[in-house]
Amino acid sequence: MIELKNVSFNYENASIFENLSLFVAEGEKIGIVGESGCGKSTLLKLMAGLYVPSSGEIIVDGVRAPEEIIKKVSVVMQSPMLLPLSILENITMGHEYEDSKIEKIIESANLKKWIDSLPEGLDTYIGDSADELSGGQAQRIAIARAMFKDSKILLLDEPTSALDGENAASVLEAINHFTEGKTVIHVTHRKKHLEGYDRIFLMENGKLSEI
Repeated sequence: MIELKNVSFNYENASIFENLSLFVAEGEKIGIVGESGCGKSTLLKLMAGLYVPSSGEIIVDGVRAPEEIIKKVSVVMQSPMLLPLSILENITMGHEYEDSKIEKIIESANLKKWIDSLPEGLDTYIGDSADELSGGQAQRIAIARAMFKDSKILLLDEPTSALDGENAASVLEAINHFTEGKTVIHVTHRKKHLEGYDRIFLMENGKLSEI
């Protein structure tokens, strides 16, 4: 469950949105579309506990503090943050894992062919901020990390923006499969990526309206 109560957010003295309210039931899949710069990504970061609202209240799975909210969600941002560690460590983030689970995840995230081509495979060090990776590779690692965390709530910000059509379609299919029964908020400017979602909202002029 995610609930926004009269949430406002200001950035550098500019109001991004005011008194925004939204209720997302457990297991519901919600899409949010809108033009670039309309505040979609900002809204997602608020739901993830990465930003703090200027006013109002955000409740995610029963918690309100940003540091607690972030524990409850898996997030895939348009420009993912990767760490100067191996591919495997970026996926597992230091948690214990089973080889079979990792193999299934890298297959689902469409990473297997690329990883198999690397001399060190999953142990390949990807460097500071993953500068040597393509945008698509970085996004797929972030998707694999979200799959590994397996939270009840998944927040997606243009998760396939750096992928070509064929790769995007296969990754979206994997996302739809592993999010069955989960609560999903998917921000995109491509409404076609939201087929089968329970509700779709348009963000425009700082407001959400169901379409």
